[in-house]
Amino acid sequence: MRTHHARAAQALDVRTEPGKEFWGWAGRTLGTPARTATGKPAWLRLAAAPQDKAGGKLWDGALDAQHALGDLDGHRPALLEVHDAFDDGTAYRAELSARVDEPVLSDDPILHQDPNLPDSWWETLIGTLEKLSATSTDRIAVREQYMNRAVPEFVGIPAPTVTCWTTAHADLHWANLTASPLRLLDWEGWGQAPQGFDCATLYAYTLLQPDTAARVLAAFPILGSPAGLVAEATVCAQLLQTVSRGDNLVLKDRLRDWAENLRHRQP
Repeated sequence: MRTHHARAAQALDVRTEPGKEFWGWAGRTLGTPARTATGKPAWLRLAAAPQDKAGGKLWDGALDAQHALGDLDGHRPALLEVHDAFDDGTAYRAELSARVDEPVLSDDPILHQDPNLPDSWWETLIGTLEKLSATSTDRIAVREQYMNRAVPEFVGIPAPTVTCWTTAHADLHWANLTASPLRLLDWEGWGQAPQGFDCATLYAYTLLQPDTAARVLAAFPILGSPAGLVAEATVCAQLLQTVSRGDNLVLKDRLRDWAENLRHRQP
C-alpha cells in the first residue's frame, strides 16, 4: 500500500507529508495529507481491492458524489483528481481531495462526550441534509431485500414498507463530521435510503449521550414519527447486527431498548 501510495502521489504530482499515515478498516485504505505542485493543501487516499471486485457503489462513491454534489456548498471536501492503477491482480484507486484541517467531532463513530454544538451548527446540518436528500441519483445505499431480512431478525418486527426514498450520506456518524465549519466526510456508501436514514444513523451513534441524543430528536422531528419508523428500524437492525458480530458492544443495551421502543410503535 505504501509503495502504490507513493506511485499515486508521483502520478498526481503531489508531495505527501511524512509521518502522517491514516489507515482504514483492515488496511484497505491509506490516507495522508499532501500538497499539490502549487502548494495547495490536499488529502491523498488510496484504496485497494481485488481487480475483479473493483468497481460498484463503494469504489466509485467519492467520484459519483463529486459529479452529483460538487462540494455541497462547502460542506463536502471536493474531489480534485483520481488515479487508477493495477498490479498483480489488485486494483488501486487514488483519490486526491481538498484537505479538511478541522478535526472530526469524535475519533470514534460513537459519541462519548457532549460536543456542545451551537444551534447554528444544527441548522446548517439540517439544511445540508435537506439539500442532499433532494439530489437525484440511481445509487442505492440500503436495499429492500436487506431490510426485509434484517429488521425482523434483529428488531423483531416486519420490515415497514418504504413510502419515501431520499438520497442519504448513509454513514453519518460523529467521526465523519466536523464542527466549524461543518463538513461531512467519507462518501463511499451514499445513495438512496428510506427517508430519515441519516438522522436515524446519527441518533444511533449518540445513544450514550442522552442530552445530545435529545438534540438530535429535536433537530429531526421525523424521528419518533410514523414516517421515520422504517429508517429507524433499518438503522437499529444494522447496528444490532454489528453487535452480533462483536462490534459496537458498548451500544448493545441502548440498541435493545431502542428496538423495544420500535416494537411498541409498529402499527
